[in-house]
Amino acid sequence: MIPTQFNYRRATTLDDAIAKLSVAGGEGKLLAGGHSLVPLMKLRLSEPGILIDIARLTELSGIREENGRIAVGATTTHHEIETSSLLKQKCPVLAECAGTIGDLQVRNKGTLGGSLAHSDPSADLPAAVLALDSTIHLKGPNGERTVAAEDFFQDLFTVDLRDGEVITGISFVPMEGSAYVKLPQKASHYALVGVAAVIEEKTQFIQYARVALTGATTHAVRLKNVEAALLNRPFRKDTYKMASELAADDLHSVNADIHAGEEYRREMVKVITRRALEEAAGRV
Repeated sequence: MIPTQFNYRRATTLDDAIAKLSVAGGEGKLLAGGHSLVPLMKLRLSEPGILIDIARLTELSGIREENGRIAVGATTTHHEIETSSLLKQKCPVLAECAGTIGDLQVRNKGTLGGSLAHSDPSADLPAAVLALDSTIHLKGPNGERTVAAEDFFQDLFTVDLRDGEVITGISFVPMEGSAYVKLPQKASHYALVGVAAVIEEKTQFIQYARVALTGATTHAVRLKNVEAALLNRPFRKDTYKMASELAADDLHSVNADIHAGEEYRREMVKVITRRALEEAAGRV
């Protein structure tokens, strides 16, 4: 299908983008990579009157380390995240996750901020961002604010993003013992089940664990029962197997579609969780 008629504006700065959003009066949408928005427009599920292009705002792009944290700008592409030597070395889960998204063309245009704002139930990056206990940085007409990733993803296509606000980026403490594993839908590469895991150990016992799931529920969620089962347990494979068996127990609503039913997804949640834990542990 063809989208409804719209006007196009290119923002010159972040503040200019926020101002243009305010002037649009609820009719404006931000455009960066467009891989979430444009398909919705073609289906006429989204009919913005004004598209505000922020793709060229250099102040919203880039990957850097400062004060013991890594910051990633909202317009940084999946390809840039995937190929970042800093992330590969210090936080492999995010680079690995970005490398599983779509195909090369998608990864060269799609952006971090667009993926997080759209919060597709099968999107990969929300799980990694959640597992890293990331802080989401936002700016709008009333100034800047931050939201914890756990509070940002709320429901199906629903996030804590207020009218007129723009995601400016994320920040997190780098974690070497981290991994992302997914069972992809073969054509789209969307996650039928995807799990991001972060583990830290001390004297051969697990001291910290954070595990996040995508693809199986309405939005990315933490597997808190798995995390609790891992803490203070021996740093070995039978621990990961034991904890992963609990992965689907607290999931009250599991997705079912033509690609995978609820029962199959529940079983795959356990399998993919174990694989992600083992992969993360191997990098500690």
